Amino acid sequence: MGQTPRELEPSLSERHFFGAELRRLREQANLSQARLGAMIRFSADLVRRVETADRFPSREFVEACDKAMATDGALMRLLPLLEKRRNREGKPATASPGSQIGVSSLVPSPASASLADMVIRVPFQPGVLDRAALDWLNTPAAHPRPVTQRSSSPDGVTEETLFSAETALAMFRQLDHTHGAGRVHAQVQRYVEGELNRLLANSPASEAIGRRLYTLAAGFFELCGYQAVDTGAHGLAQRRYLRALRLTQAADDRLYGSYLLAVNIGHLALHCGYAEPALRMTLTAVRGSETQATPAVCAALHAVVARAHARLGHERDCLAHLDVAERQLGHSRPDDEPTWIRYLTPAYLADEIAHCFHDLGRPQQTQRHLSDALAALSPTHVRRVAIDTALLASSLAAAGHIDEACATAREAVDHAARTSSHRCLQRIVEVQADLEPYRCEPEVREFGEYVRHQLPLAAV
Repeated sequence: MGQTPRELEPSLSERHFFGAELRRLREQANLSQARLGAMIRFSADLVRRVETADRFPSREFVEACDKAMATDGALMRLLPLLEKRRNREGKPATASPGSQIGVSSLVPSPASASLADMVIRVPFQPGVLDRAALDWLNTPAAHPRPVTQRSSSPDGVTEETLFSAETALAMFRQLDHTHGAGRVHAQVQRYVEGELNRLLANSPASEAIGRRLYTLAAGFFELCGYQAVDTGAHGLAQRRYLRALRLTQAADDRLYGSYLLAVNIGHLALHCGYAEPALRMTLTAVRGSETQATPAVCAALHAVVARAHARLGHERDCLAHLDVAERQLGHSRPDDEPTWIRYLTPAYLADEIAHCFHDLGRPQQTQRHLSDALAALSPTHVRRVAIDTALLASSLAAAGHIDEACATAREAVDHAARTSSHRCLQRIVEVQADLEPYRCEPEVREFGEYVRHQLPLAAV
């Protein structure tokens, strides 16, 4: 009988993430560990030990795996992160109990818990958004910052160091999608405070690398803001998004700035209950990027404009902007789009459309678009699957299909229990509120008990 593969925790460290990726690619190629080992001329035991994070792979091993499985260099792009981790672990004098980042390190001590509570209480301030949007809209093209050439300095920002940081950002985004911010935000924060701040403090090797550096930094602060939303710290999220917006101005990246203004800041305002400021942010973003917006970016902006109109009850305006979003996405070619917008697939747009119809009180259309979204979403995006499944349950409850709503809500609870996400918890609470009029029904009472047992933090 074959041995059951060891369960992997990709969020534990770079080495665990690499091992999980190697196993995923190997299984996708229908290769056993022994077969892959024979193809790359390494032992099956070494393949097993790399997959289970017991060994660091060599460059030769990684190159051979990429070639054997035709991954287009997917594993080699992770190698700089592994080498940095190996260097840190090879220096005992600099090691500390927190150097191996794991889920346990995210559990706060009593002192840090009070600090975390204070951070969550930082208020969202809608009043500062109009000024930020106008500053962005009226800012002319940025003058390139002077570049001090340091060709002989080991601290200068080069193509290689920038590529390594971009790979780290891609990895953190994937971990966030899979596990939720609660299990990943400490790693991202440490990276920002260490490696990213070091890069920003040094001189880029060229003007082009400087612009990429500021865009990269904006990406990290966007992720930090998104994770702040996912942990319930909305005021902190606002500050991080505004920092990212300023960095796009330094990079002269108006397209990314428009995305941050609409999709991140606009969504955050909606999430906090401020639909009118959200509408102003999104319309400003559309106006300020008209000459530069690619089809996918245009679709994303108009989808959030539609969300704001739906929240305000403006059905005709909502449907008009949804029509623009669908037509634009139909014209999009992923290879011609910025990397940060390539996640916007028809499934993600269906999710936005479903939220619009839910806010407009049209449950049948909500259910139809949620079915499309859930059918096409990657199962690794557990948080999105949990939120959409919970919204589907709420829509079924609004339509009076209580048995089906409770069964769907149980699925949502199961998905949410696999993440560490405040947004997922909030959505489960909203499902229970939507089922409250039917609290005397046995299915609803049983669902309440299920939540208390499976996801006690969301119990009401």
